[in-house]
Amino acid sequence: MATIHHRYATVRGRRLFYREAGPVDAPAIVLLHGFPTSSFMFRNLIPLLADRYHVIAPDHLGFGLSDAPSVDEFDYTFDALADLTRDLLAQIGVDRYALYVQDYGAPVGWRLALADPDAVTAIVSQNGNGYEAGFAEKFWAPIRAYWQARTPETEASMREALTLEVTKWQYLHGVPDESLVSPDTWEHDFALLSRPGNDLVQLQLFVDYAHNLPLYPKLHAYLRDSRVPLLAVWGRNDEIFQAPGALAFAEDSPDAEICLLNGGHFLLESHLDAAAGIIRSFLERSLPER
Repeated sequence: MATIHHRYATVRGRRLFYREAGPVDAPAIVLLHGFPTSSFMFRNLIPLLADRYHVIAPDHLGFGLSDAPSVDEFDYTFDALADLTRDLLAQIGVDRYALYVQDYGAPVGWRLALADPDAVTAIVSQNGNGYEAGFAEKFWAPIRAYWQARTPETEASMREALTLEVTKWQYLHGVPDESLVSPDTWEHDFALLSRPGNDLVQLQLFVDYAHNLPLYPKLHAYLRDSRVPLLAVWGRNDEIFQAPGALAFAEDSPDAEICLLNGGHFLLESHLDAAAGIIRSFLERSLPER
């Protein structure tokens, strides 16, 4: 069983939490979590990778056990989250790595790859979107309305995403056997979402998500030019980032491996063994030996 270290680092004056495991001289893989969770979502995957890889899983600022300054103290944007992640990796001496991106982790990871293409050795996208085709329209319609106008009505729709009911839904939708998903997941996330002032943090990131879409053409060019090995392993029943978003990677990465499993948005909670096996096989073929 891998030893997992639970660490903190001060980056740009902010305290960031991260989980680290595996041999430090092994090929590195950086796990970037989505909304509304944290590196907690990788608690069971890390031991399945750390025998062979140096695994780093940070909590984004405002999430998990990292600092969560108010919106008056920090300008929450995906650019800023990517900058903090880049500086964290530099501080701990990780300059080449594979990326695992899920949900919010995708726009953070895309920025890292675009800023330093040579640093990224491979990409695993687990319901981490990079194409317009990936947006499930029913879910994203109120978010797009919020992008267009921040009114009491559009904000009320966004605040529903911060409720326990919707947090639970994100874990259970599309999962054939809901008993496989531990209630600890949504209870853990909801407790952190409910911290005073965190609602405004999340609302700010909802607004800033609109700035991720203009990056997509640059991402697609990067995939074509770099030929970086890419695996899209998705829950095909995801009603946030739908399966066509996984299939779309093949448009720009013809050698992409695409696996759709019978799960939802948080695939690791119900299909850990299957997903981990696919990921390990991909990494073993794609990453250089240490």
